[in-house]
Amino acid sequence: MAEQTRQGQGQGQGQGQRDTRGPRRDRPAPEAERDEFGSATVAINRTAKVVKGGRRFSFSALIVVGDGKGLVGVGMGKASEVPEAIRKGTEQARKNMFAVPLVKGTIPHDAMGHYGAGEVMLRPASRGTGVIAGGPVRAVLEQAGVRDVVTKCIGSNNPHNVVRATMAALRQLRTADQISIRRGKSIEELRG
Repeated sequence: MAEQTRQGQGQGQGQGQRDTRGPRRDRPAPEAERDEFGSATVAINRTAKVVKGGRRFSFSALIVVGDGKGLVGVGMGKASEVPEAIRKGTEQARKNMFAVPLVKGTIPHDAMGHYGAGEVMLRPASRGTGVIAGGPVRAVLEQAGVRDVVTKCIGSNNPHNVVRATMAALRQLRTADQISIRRGKSIEELRG
């Protein structure tokens, strides 16, 4: 009986507290306020330094940031906490952003990117193919806004090397208009 009254009092107090508070304020995240960029965490690495009192852990995060419309950047952040490492990586990625030329949701031509021991091959694909890619390459291409592409990783499968090789391949891309302006010829002359 005493237990029931205690439970009843506890419930009554909890309900009374809820009633006295004002309505909840749903605040958007600080990143969402600033702009419409999306981000993907590709890899988080933990390292340990052995010191007198034990081990000190440090984290590094590889982050890809993009707007889904052709802008993409990669950054790496290091800190003693994971959220701080992600924040630093996101800031660096925003600074390193560049435009990727897109043609009807795919890339304009084949490209091969190298970084360290990693190589990434990108090939345009017909509409409806989707992003045929592994984890690190997929993260970069999805943030860039590429919808149809076929890729292949050759050599190293280290996420850092693969992401940098993908970025190198994307930097090589040029549209037919860009090439025609550079060479001083019309698109018809280039094709003929």
